[in-house]
Amino acid sequence: MPNAVTQPGTSVVLNGAPRSGKSSIALAIQQMSQEPWMNLGADRFIEITPERLRPGIGLRPAGIANCPGGERPDLEPLIPGLYGALYESIAIHLRLGLNVVADVAHHDNYATLSGILCDCARRMEGLRTYFVGVRCPAEVVWQRRKDTWLREQDIQDEAPIPELVRIWDREVHKPGIYDLEVDTSKSSAESCAGKILAHMKTGPRPEAFRRLAAMTG
Repeated sequence: MPNAVTQPGTSVVLNGAPRSGKSSIALAIQQMSQEPWMNLGADRFIEITPERLRPGIGLRPAGIANCPGGERPDLEPLIPGLYGALYESIAIHLRLGLNVVADVAHHDNYATLSGILCDCARRMEGLRTYFVGVRCPAEVVWQRRKDTWLREQDIQDEAPIPELVRIWDREVHKPGIYDLEVDTSKSSAESCAGKILAHMKTGPRPEAFRRLAAMTG
């Protein structure tokens, strides 16, 4: 018979815009901690989503020039269930005594949806979950995009920051309730991971998800 779980695991949910450095922090937590951390999150969830339904939970915020009503309104009915499945998966890992680090990009700027983050927080009731804001100025995010995803396009240095990058930066951090925030433009992924691990050892108990769960919307 398998050993009984004596203590639930801990989760760290890293929230920030694409290219803000969340994935690098998640990897650093896995490498730096002596405890095992399972790496879940939006990118991995998108990978298991049927191609015709992608980007799934990676839908971009509404309001940009080429999708003022939302990137894929036809996919929006699926989004609450997809997010629910992700967070229920995290919760199951925790109840089995496994730690989880998950990188996400929560926003509530859809054509028809609202309250997804609050619903996700309610699914983690009674479980030790730290909600960490991963900050990075839009200027830095844009440069990282040019250096990675858009490298083949040879975009000029003086090219203006796209509206999408600024909207992501604005929408992903609403309402701004976190247990801890880090800034990857000022600190390396390893430094941010160390700050998070130290906070879990010596800082106050997580409260952000409890506060979010109590919100309406």
